[in-house]
Amino acid sequence: MKPTLIKSAALLLALAAGATLSGCASAPKTLYGWEGYQPQVYQHLKGESPDQQIAVLEKDLQTMSAKGKSAPPGFHAHLGMLYSIAGKPDQVVAQFEDEKKLFPESATYMDFLLAKMNKGVN
Repeated sequence: MKPTLIKSAALLLALAAGATLSGCASAPKTLYGWEGYQPQVYQHLKGESPDQQIAVLEKDLQTMSAKGKSAPPGFHAHLGMLYSIAGKPDQVVAQFEDEKKLFPESATYMDFLLAKMNKGVN
């Protein structure tokens, strides 16, 4: 009887190990679509043209939408800042409003920036 018990325990242990390892095989799904957002923040800090960055980020928004992903926190705020530098106030407002809608915790700061923009203080 002991050899059968040992074989059963070994089989059970092997199945448990296999289940554990197979659970780790799939990559975790991300909550947001990051696309080229982080490299574009770096490009901004290096002084790249805002128009180039806007084009990349707008394309990234389309890609994220097609993949069913949401833009990460700060994406719309950064895009709004780039529009501000490019002199496109309507797009600034739209992007800051999107940031507020998607991330309510940013509302106070976005309202502050919008108020500064409305007063003409840059």
